[in-house]
Amino acid sequence: MGIQMMAAVAITASLCAGQVTPDPKLRASRDTYHPVMEVLKQQRTELTVAQIDELKKLPIEAVWAVLQRLGYTNCFHAGLQSTRPAEKLAGRALTIRYLPRRPDLDEAMNTLAKEGDWPRAYNVRAAEEAKPGDVLVVDLGGTVPDGVFFGDISALGAQMAGARGAVLWGSTRDLSELRLMEGFPVLAVGFDPKGAVQVGVDWNVPVRVGSVTVIPGDAVLADEEAVLFFPPQLADKVIEQVKTYVEREDYERDLARQKKHRFRDVYPMSPELQKQFEETRKKK
Repeated sequence: MGIQMMAAVAITASLCAGQVTPDPKLRASRDTYHPVMEVLKQQRTELTVAQIDELKKLPIEAVWAVLQRLGYTNCFHAGLQSTRPAEKLAGRALTIRYLPRRPDLDEAMNTLAKEGDWPRAYNVRAAEEAKPGDVLVVDLGGTVPDGVFFGDISALGAQMAGARGAVLWGSTRDLSELRLMEGFPVLAVGFDPKGAVQVGVDWNVPVRVGSVTVIPGDAVLADEEAVLFFPPQLADKVIEQVKTYVEREDYERDLARQKKHRFRDVYPMSPELQKQFEETRKKK
């Protein structure tokens, strides 16, 4: 056998056996290893509490409009039910993924929980490991009633750890109690008294909410209408551009109330009124 053939055989054997041999400690790391996160981590910043507080003040439609311009056209999901419809939710995505149970998967997750020294139940783990400003974003397959994540006591634990709420691509129980939890909106596909039947398998990995991908650390902004997700490094740019967007819309509203111009010139603003708007902004 020639040298080239021997090398090809060796490469093939290596690929069949797996491309890499992972560090045995990797499987017990606090965050589940994911190659996408390895690639993205250099460009992602951590969303600060100050940025979260600024985002919470912004109209969700204006944020959506700015994100479209920045190329994030698939960033929102509508139709979830909120435990506190009048309350807006803003924060940093702590992502969790669940799968339906099977005996070998349960056994594997019991082993990993013991090695990593984390609670086997991920709703309990969230109450221990959430940080101030986090929003629990949990992919449970979008199902009700088999997609229940937590109840009011573990939700309270997460809130006490600093979490600001939860977005569940699934369901939850204890709706009456959750409705009373000021400062902790929970958005879910639905609600059901059944206990959790799925098993948590991934911590801080890319997950799905409807047709939207959510990356750990994403900015989260939600109200009863929709929930938005976008990269944290865009936060300052989004905040700045949305403020300008809102200022423009407020100016259009004022023009409409004055009734001095044809509405077709007010919305959208004609070039003349646009120039007037820019001059007004400069004076401010």
